[in-house]
Amino acid sequence: MGTNASLVTEFVLVGFSRLVHLHGLLFSLFLAVYLLTVAGNLLIVALVSTDAALQSPMYFFLRILSALEICYTSVTVPLLLHHLLTGRRHIPRSGCALQMFFFLFFGATECCLLAAMAYDRYAAICEPLRYQMLLSRRVCVQLAGAAWACGALVGLGHTSFIFSLPFCGPNAIPHFFCEIQPVLQLVCGDTSLNELQIILAAALIILCPFGLILSSYGRILVTIFRIPSAAGRRKAFSTCSSHLVVVSLFYGTAIFIYIRPKASYDPATDPLLSLFYAVITPILNPVIYSLRNADVKAALKRSIQKMGPSEI
Repeated sequence: MGTNASLVTEFVLVGFSRLVHLHGLLFSLFLAVYLLTVAGNLLIVALVSTDAALQSPMYFFLRILSALEICYTSVTVPLLLHHLLTGRRHIPRSGCALQMFFFLFFGATECCLLAAMAYDRYAAICEPLRYQMLLSRRVCVQLAGAAWACGALVGLGHTSFIFSLPFCGPNAIPHFFCEIQPVLQLVCGDTSLNELQIILAAALIILCPFGLILSSYGRILVTIFRIPSAAGRRKAFSTCSSHLVVVSLFYGTAIFIYIRPKASYDPATDPLLSLFYAVITPILNPVIYSLRNADVKAALKRSIQKMGPSEI
């Protein structure tokens, strides 16, 4: 088995190979989405970094989230564009491992960062008098650092574990990037124990932060319902509505994709779901936070006025 493992030195990403007649259209579509994703998230990073009104802990985390979204989508989309443009779908085994590591790294980091953002909303709404103490600059940096460290451990652990298993062939991955489930299907022999370990680890990294988020929002809702005025309740809820939308999109697809056995993997539909959270979700982040956040919209307006005051 150990000798056979060296037989597979590269993989073939099947991706959208059956839609050859649509490659030109798909390339244009994904390129446009990718450029908009990078531009939109870079805009948020720039606004938060330069606008004095966006220096609260919430925007500190939002800046990191936007940077994460750029990294997250850059792990998969450029290679997908290359495959669509050239028709060359081969990826070395080392390249596949590297892609899987960074995808898991940034994805797990985002899981933890969204939990930190939920804690920020809890502190702001439920503990307003202690907010500055609970979310000091030092605490924010520690929470962000812990999220990055957790992401690195998850990415390294999963990737090293999967690629230590034997791959004897075939080498065709029914996906457009090196995702865990389709890669695991190519491992030789009985992988039921490996599969269980991966599912348990995925459940830990996804459900633990998700549980913290649910706990935070449970307390937030109790606090909001105690506010006597309807206007006060609307204002309090509006401060966390954007985060709730992002959490729902991210965790909804992540839970469905990762916390299930590989036997349920469907090569026809699962890549489309992956397309949603790997390509579409990152572009929604700047849209959600710019359209639903008055502070970000005001900062954008101030930025435009600085660039062309005579034209406003």
